[in-house]
Amino acid sequence: MSNISGASSGSSTTRRGRVVGVPTVCWCGAEIVGKISKSDPNPYRRYFRCAFAVSNKLMDDNHVFKWVDEALLNEVDRLSSEAKRLEQMVRESEIVFDGAEYEEMVFDKVLMRVEEEVFEKVESVVSESKRYMKKLMIVGIVVCMIVVGLENFI
Repeated sequence: MSNISGASSGSSTTRRGRVVGVPTVCWCGAEIVGKISKSDPNPYRRYFRCAFAVSNKLMDDNHVFKWVDEALLNEVDRLSSEAKRLEQMVRESEIVFDGAEYEEMVFDKVLMRVEEEVFEKVESVVSESKRYMKKLMIVGIVVCMIVVGLENFI
């Protein structure tokens, strides 16, 4: 586990614990940086390394070191198992929701949406009617005032 990457197959363990997948932070709290190996056994091979260990040029320490290709394979394996777990959950939920229960659930959702749309339309019609009634009342009052004024004038 050196920053000159002498080993052809890098260890993904530290004395502080095993690093699985793409490392995000070292046990010491330092961030992880991507580096490129300049060693003869692994020329131009990319690896992840603790920024503290890189800045202090530490070798054979217990800070995080992981080859990028190994880290990405770990991530693919982890995501694959997560996808299988989610697929199993979906299959189990399909078993729980047999045809009738599923149709009832969908019907309830559709009914709720329709009710919401009808409610919104009724509210807009009611508010429009209130505005129209106010205008009619104002016109009626104005007409009444004109009639009363003309009656007094005549």
